[in-house]
Amino acid sequence: MRGVPTRIVLVGLLLVALLLAGVVSFYASGSPDGLERVAEDHGFIDTADEHATAGSPLADYQASGIEDSRLSGGAAGVAGALVVLVLAGGLTFVLRRRKPSRG
Repeated sequence: MRGVPTRIVLVGLLLVALLLAGVVSFYASGSPDGLERVAEDHGFIDTADEHATAGSPLADYQASGIEDSRLSGGAAGVAGALVVLVLAGGLTFVLRRRKPSRG
């Protein structure tokens, strides 16, 4: 009995990751995260500064240039998932190509 080819499994996992990043993000809570909530509850949220990447294309889990907030969040999720998958795949490729050291 033959198993499922690795390429099919990887493509399937890629599609699932992109689907989750793009669609499930539509249902993410719009409420502030835990740190923001504590700052609001204790009255020091006004002392917060913008972070260094506030003007970046994917700041605050939104893709800049897309007006619809759900679509913008989905695009940011897909972009983030692709970046992580490319980095992990590249690292895996580099590490697998290394020859084992003789000891």
